[in-house]
Amino acid sequence: MSSPRPSVSPSDLAAIDIGSNSFRLEIGQITPGRYKRVEYLKETVRLGAGLDTEGMLTEEAAARGLACLARFAQRLAGYAPGQVRAVATQTLREARNRDLFLARAQTVLGHPIEVISGREEARLIYAGVARLQPSEQPRLVIDIGGRSTEMILGCGRTPQRAESFQVGSVSLSLRFFPDGKFTEQAFRNAQIAAGAEFEEALAPFARSLWTEALGSSGTAGAVSQLLQANGITDGAITPDGLRWCIAQCLKAGRADRLALTGLKDDRRAVLGGGLAILYTLATHFGIDALQPARGALRQGVIFDLDERREGTQAGARGNDMRDASVQELQRRFEVDTAQAQRVASVASTLFGQVEPAADAARVRQLAWACALHEIGMMVSHHDHHRHSAYLLGHADAAGFSQSEQRRLAELVLAQRGGLRKVEPQLGDESFAWQVMCLRLAIIGCHARQAVDPSRVSLSRKDKVAVLTVPATWADTHPRTLYLLDEETAVWERSGMLRLQVRR
Repeated sequence: MSSPRPSVSPSDLAAIDIGSNSFRLEIGQITPGRYKRVEYLKETVRLGAGLDTEGMLTEEAAARGLACLARFAQRLAGYAPGQVRAVATQTLREARNRDLFLARAQTVLGHPIEVISGREEARLIYAGVARLQPSEQPRLVIDIGGRSTEMILGCGRTPQRAESFQVGSVSLSLRFFPDGKFTEQAFRNAQIAAGAEFEEALAPFARSLWTEALGSSGTAGAVSQLLQANGITDGAITPDGLRWCIAQCLKAGRADRLALTGLKDDRRAVLGGGLAILYTLATHFGIDALQPARGALRQGVIFDLDERREGTQAGARGNDMRDASVQELQRRFEVDTAQAQRVASVASTLFGQVEPAADAARVRQLAWACALHEIGMMVSHHDHHRHSAYLLGHADAAGFSQSEQRRLAELVLAQRGGLRKVEPQLGDESFAWQVMCLRLAIIGCHARQAVDPSRVSLSRKDKVAVLTVPATWADTHPRTLYLLDEETAVWERSGMLRLQVRR
């Protein structure tokens, strides 16, 4: 008889970390000044070991990942969409066939999966550490994953510099210890390769900029436990301790012969790469002792999810990091914020009329697209929508996943001109309505003057939209009517939605 499923509390928040070595599920509750872990599940999936020489995720690795996510989905049965956030890191940033895997994975999990950038991963790691291990001392936080290593400088809860480097315990082990054999030359070669990746970080993360160093997540935690279990240190990762670990590897000769107290079986295959990275970091950055951190990416995701939930409450804004990022992008690219607000006001009104049941995420996407649709004008007024789309797809925007940025880029690309350039995306009907409302708002505000959104209404029947404008307004806005007539022709050619203008 199966055990009863735990009840779902509205205060439960769940984070899924789809890493290159392990998949993790953490469920937690946040109360003022306190974080409580409800449950933690971890499976060694080795997704990163499943990238072939052409950067394609193999079916065998994909199957391991899907099986794990299916088990996570069982545990998350009954959780509302706003209670769960799943993020994927370096392996799916690299995989050329990631979209195919993500489509299958999201179906199995029952929740969206966000591929986050390296810097966004670093920001979330720091958020987890800063909340669970608070300090006002300048600190260096390091997280060695399967295919990437994140380094963050920060003080208090504020990350001051965050970078991601494409070297991890899985990728380095596969390259320099492919058959599990340990040699002095292999360790030297692995350290040289790691040093080449970290060389550009020597000045930005110099020893003079921090007073304590913390190691987050798998590799650092495993080595810390190994050193403590064998009485080498109290858990601190020191250069001497790392030399002892490497000496034990060389003495054993092979990973499968390595018998050390505190070493878990799932760490054997990637220990060589992890030690090479840790030793390189210790010697290059002057780290005398790397202390194990209590926080990690998964807790950072939960804290970020909590802030997002607060940010979607009526009248609440400013807690969601994405809002701050939008404002920073507006400032950096000197956006005409008054025009952006005019467009947003009209677009949100129209979207509410044709998609009244749209979820909050779609509403906010449209608002962000309106806020940023003109950032490309900093590059050139000509084809500014294409420049805007490129910038949105590639800029560092804290809080946004790569998939969210891509969606915003597609929206602003579609703001003007023909629709063939976004034809595949228009198959998503909600996206098509977002595009139509954005385009109509831009047309309505083309004179860059105040517009009363209540003067127009947009209704729909199936895939036909009817824009109704007052006859008196139409008589005094011939240029706008001309643009609206052009717009009806654009949608007629698209074959997706149709637009009619009535006065």
